[in-house]
Amino acid sequence: MSANSSDAAPQSGPSSADSTSGDPSSRPAAPAALPSMSTTAETPTTLHPHASHHRPEENPTGRKLAVLTLTALGVVYGDIGTSPLYSIQECFREEFGLAPSIANVYGVLSLIVWSLVLVVSVKYVMFILRADNKGEGGVYALLALLLQRQNREGEAKRRALLIALGLFGGAFLYGDGIITPAISVLGAVNGISVVAPALGRFVVPISFAIIAALFYFQYKGTAKVGGAFGWIMLTWFLSIGLLGIAEIVNHPEVFTALNPWHAITFFTSHPTRSFVVLGAVVLVITGGEALYADMGHFGRKPIRLAWFGFVLPCLLLNYFGQGALLIRDPSAVANPFYLLAPKALQIPLLVVATLAAIVASQALISGAFSLTQQAIQLGYVPRLQIIHTSHEQAGQIYIPEVNKALAIGTLLLVVTFRSAAALAATYGVAVTATMAITTILFALIARQRFGWSRAKMRVFLYGFLAIDLMFFASNLLKVPHGGWVPLGIAALVFLLMTTWKRGREILQELLQKATIPMDMFLADVARRQPPRVPGTAVFMTSTSGGAPVVLLHHLKHNKVLHEQVVLLSIRSAEVPDVDEEETLEVEKLGHGFYRVAATYGFMETPDVPQVMKFLNSRGIRARPNETSYYLGRERLLPSGKTRMMRWRKKLFVFMSRNARSATEFFNIPPNRVVELGTQVEF
Repeated sequence: MSANSSDAAPQSGPSSADSTSGDPSSRPAAPAALPSMSTTAETPTTLHPHASHHRPEENPTGRKLAVLTLTALGVVYGDIGTSPLYSIQECFREEFGLAPSIANVYGVLSLIVWSLVLVVSVKYVMFILRADNKGEGGVYALLALLLQRQNREGEAKRRALLIALGLFGGAFLYGDGIITPAISVLGAVNGISVVAPALGRFVVPISFAIIAALFYFQYKGTAKVGGAFGWIMLTWFLSIGLLGIAEIVNHPEVFTALNPWHAITFFTSHPTRSFVVLGAVVLVITGGEALYADMGHFGRKPIRLAWFGFVLPCLLLNYFGQGALLIRDPSAVANPFYLLAPKALQIPLLVVATLAAIVASQALISGAFSLTQQAIQLGYVPRLQIIHTSHEQAGQIYIPEVNKALAIGTLLLVVTFRSAAALAATYGVAVTATMAITTILFALIARQRFGWSRAKMRVFLYGFLAIDLMFFASNLLKVPHGGWVPLGIAALVFLLMTTWKRGREILQELLQKATIPMDMFLADVARRQPPRVPGTAVFMTSTSGGAPVVLLHHLKHNKVLHEQVVLLSIRSAEVPDVDEEETLEVEKLGHGFYRVAATYGFMETPDVPQVMKFLNSRGIRARPNETSYYLGRERLLPSGKTRMMRWRKKLFVFMSRNARSATEFFNIPPNRVVELGTQVEF
């Protein structure tokens, strides 16, 4: 049922992001009590209207720790764990002109070792994992954590810069999510060229089919097969570690590459080539960001235990094994990973490698879904359909629109670049940029929240930023050869997110101007005394004060009011999940009117019927079959005088039209919804 009024004032249809009031820079992480209108606001309810986001135990032990550690192997370390498939091979690409001599092998191995130690072990595992937002990690969680302290006057420019950095960090991860499945699966399936060279022409079709099937079955979720991921990666790491040992036994002196002096002499001997090779060395640390992003699923302890106790030793053994093989047989540079295995084991290794590549791809795809959910709740992405694929795990979600975009992008990369070696030219730019952004944001948090001195903060910032920027600068050499792909993806995603956010802010300003003070409206209701009909009317509103325009439209056109009228706002906080005492706020306004604010964290999904169910304990008796929901649906016209370029207005209009309806997003029964349309010039 829809009523349209072209001459009416504007009213917005809400979303979790859309229903926040004003600029997010002025929105508190935990909402304050609503201002008093006709009566005094009640204390917030202690009931939680939605499922709390699952948090892992802070200090698991025994069997629980073992299970979490094994599961972390399958989710956290898929990307970095499959790097041996192509990393060493890329370091000695023919274009670099670097022969696999003993000195060069030692130099490359030394760079790999100390990259893993400094960037992954020290920076991420020892430091970055400390910066959790109620247990959650990732660049958006880091940004939200930092913005909670950036609300003072005079910090608007600094806040805008931090938001831009955080958004770019998230945008770069989408590029990573497209490239990782392509390069991992192609790198694994390329083993066919070693096992049966005559079948090498089938590498691309087989990779295409595997990736297409992976994306096709995303709608089923990973709950059923997720338990196998840990065992697959356990088998994978054991396999690559044992293969490395078998070759190291023949050349144990390869361990001298642990000495960083080999990396230094490599740079002094080949200053230009060594800088170029850094763009390939970075492939060994591309999964470092996943350590932090997946912290909310497992906690620090299992991730650290898995890294130091298993993953790092197995990776180093395999890299040293490949190095020993190159010293013994320089011709193995064609594919040192698969040639490390005896012929009898190459087919089983191919199977295990393909399974590991699928696990690595799944981790990045699931990460993109989680990242998008956070962005929606924080107000940077339009409403999208979020499907929960598991009743037990809150993090198991599927977003069809994101899945389709990732699938198209990944498959295009497979058919365009056709090999892991060619795709390596696209890899690294996005990862190193995100790493640099994470370093900056963490340094600021360490100063603000951990009480680090200025000197300590600068040592961390300048030290690790120098490493990150060196890797980033080296990867910029790849831009003409494919590095433009992640940069283009990041720029597009950043443009879409900032356009949506700015458009919503402009629309909110128009909505605020169209409202009237609530006490004035209630006084008019008391004077006119319109007929009251049985039941409850819920008006979804994105404004925090005043009478929403959709309510004014309803009264203007229908001339009646329900016995109970609820003005419901869905707000998002800059935390993963909201404590129970801060979730639901109820304020009696008099004359049967209530103002309700339900606050959700950026890892939670709003559920309006669930909110209404909990309101029964607060005196708002709302039977489901006697409750109607009133939503606003606007027709946007980019012909207004607001300060936004016309092409961005058109882009915002396009995104608005393609956003999911509030009815679907908030899980509102469609047969209980009334939409009031309006036309808005902005």
